[in-house]
Amino acid sequence: MPDIVFLHGEVITVDQQNRILEAIAVKANRIIAIGTSEEIQRLVGPETTVIDLQGKSVLPGFIDSHLHLSSYGIDKLGVSCKAPHIESLQDIFHDLHEKASGLPAGKWVRAWGFNETKITEQRYPTREELDRISMEHPIIIIRACNHISVVNSKALEILSILKDTPDPKGGIIERNSRGELTGRLLETAHFQIVKKVAYSEEEKSHALALASADYVAAGITSIHDAGCNDADSFRVMHQAVRNGLVKVRIYAMVCTMDSPEAFLESMIAAGMTTGVGDDRFKIGPAKLFTDGSSSGPTIATRKPYTSNPEDYGILYYEQEDLNRRLGEAHRKGFQITAHAQGDRAVEMVLNCIEAALQEHPRLDARPRIEHAGVTEPDLLARMKQLGVVPIPNPAFFYEYGEGYVRNYGDRVNHMYPLRDFYENDIFAAIGSDSPVTDYRPLFGIQAAVTRKSKQGQEIGNNQTISVMEAIRAYTWNGAYASFDEHCKGSIEAGKLADLVILDGSILQATSDTIADLSVHLTMIDGEIVYRARY
Repeated sequence: MPDIVFLHGEVITVDQQNRILEAIAVKANRIIAIGTSEEIQRLVGPETTVIDLQGKSVLPGFIDSHLHLSSYGIDKLGVSCKAPHIESLQDIFHDLHEKASGLPAGKWVRAWGFNETKITEQRYPTREELDRISMEHPIIIIRACNHISVVNSKALEILSILKDTPDPKGGIIERNSRGELTGRLLETAHFQIVKKVAYSEEEKSHALALASADYVAAGITSIHDAGCNDADSFRVMHQAVRNGLVKVRIYAMVCTMDSPEAFLESMIAAGMTTGVGDDRFKIGPAKLFTDGSSSGPTIATRKPYTSNPEDYGILYYEQEDLNRRLGEAHRKGFQITAHAQGDRAVEMVLNCIEAALQEHPRLDARPRIEHAGVTEPDLLARMKQLGVVPIPNPAFFYEYGEGYVRNYGDRVNHMYPLRDFYENDIFAAIGSDSPVTDYRPLFGIQAAVTRKSKQGQEIGNNQTISVMEAIRAYTWNGAYASFDEHCKGSIEAGKLADLVILDGSILQATSDTIADLSVHLTMIDGEIVYRARY
C-alpha cells in the first residue's frame, strides 16, 4: 500500500507520450503507480496519506542543469545589488558601509548582482569610491554575470595586485590612461581573486543550506552545480548533503579556475570520474571556461560586436590547449563540458569534442556545452552529429535582452536557440545560471516561451518554444544531461519520487503569467521537503 497518494490533479508526466493523468501513488522513495483518481484510490490503505490536488499541476521535480549553489548561498551573506531599494551607486555604497561597520577589520565585504545598466549613474564604481567606504576591509563588488568585479585598494593589497602586475591569460586588470589600477578585474583576473576571498567552513555550510532552501521552495529537486569548486568545496558540499543541510540532489561539475589541470589530476588520482557517488551527490563532467560573459559583454565571437567593430571578446585558450586539457579528461572517463557563450567559443568546443571522440571513441559520451550562447545553423548541425547536450539559459533575455540586441544585433535570433534545438532533435537542458539571474524554474519556463525582456521587448522570438517543451527541458532533458533519465525526469512507476505541485494549472496559464504561479509542495525522495504557507 502506498505511503502517500495524490488525487484529482493535472499530472504532467513528461513521459514519451506526454500523458496528462490525474493521480500518483508513492511508496518510500519511489513512484509506484500513476493513473486516474479512481485507479489510485483503490490502492489506499489505512495508513496512506491522501492529498486532494483540486486540479493543481503536478510535475516531475525541476532539474536546473546549470547553477552555482555555493556562489548563490555566499551571495546571501553579502550585499545584494539587486535589492528593490537599489537605484544608484550611493545606495550600494550605503549598504556596503553598513555591512563593513559590523565586521572586524580585515574581513571581506562582498556585494553581488551589480549591473551598471540598471543604476542611475550607468557606470562602474571606482577604486577610490570603495576606498572611502573602508581602507580596513577588503571590498569586492561582483557584476551580475559573475565574470567582472571591482575591488578597493585593501583588496588589491591583499591580492598582491600592483600597478605593474601583468594581465593573466584570458583576463584584464584594468588601468586608466595614466596606467593606474582602477580596481576593475575582468574574466580570469576576476576569477583568480574570487578564489582568494576566504570564508570559513561554517559560513560555507550555512550558505549551502540557505541556497538549498530557496531552490527547494522553487520546486527544484536536482541541480547540476557548475562550480567553480576546489577539493575542499567538494568536501563541504558533500558533507552538507550527508548531514541533511542540502536537500537538492547534486551533479557536481569538476571545475576550478586555479590550476584546472592539477585539480583534475587530483580528482582522477582519488578515483573520481563522472558518475561516482549516489543519487544524492554525484560527480559530473569535467568543465573548463573558454570565453566570457554574454552581458559583460566579453564572449568570443566570429564576427565583431555590433556595438564595437573592434571587439571580438575574450578567449581563455588556444585550440590545441583546449583539446589537450578536455581531451585528457575524456580519455580518463569524464563527461566533458565547457562554458562557451560566443559562436567562436562554441566552435572551438565542438572542435575539441570532435577530436576527443575521434582519438578515444566512447559510446553515449554525452558531451555538453554550458550556455551555447550564439549557436548558428552550422554549429547546430555539428552538435547533432556529435551528440552534444547544450545547456541554454532563456531567463537571461528578461534581465539582459536589450543589451544583447545592442551588442550582437541579428545574432539574437540564434542565441540560446531552443526552437532550433528541438527541431534538430538536440536534447537541450535549461539552466538558470543562478545567481547570475533568477533561479525559479517557472520564471525560466516563461522566458523560454516568451523570450521577452523586462521592458517587454521580444528578443529573437523565432526561438520560442511551447510550455510542454519548456517543461521537458527543465525535467527529462536535465535528467538525460546527467545520465539519469532511467530514474528521474518524468513521472513514471519505478522512478524516484521527486515531484513539484503548483498552486494552479500551468497548462491553463497564459504565457505571460506562468511565473505568477507558485510552488505549493516539493517532494524529494518521497519526503515532503517544502510546503507553502498560505
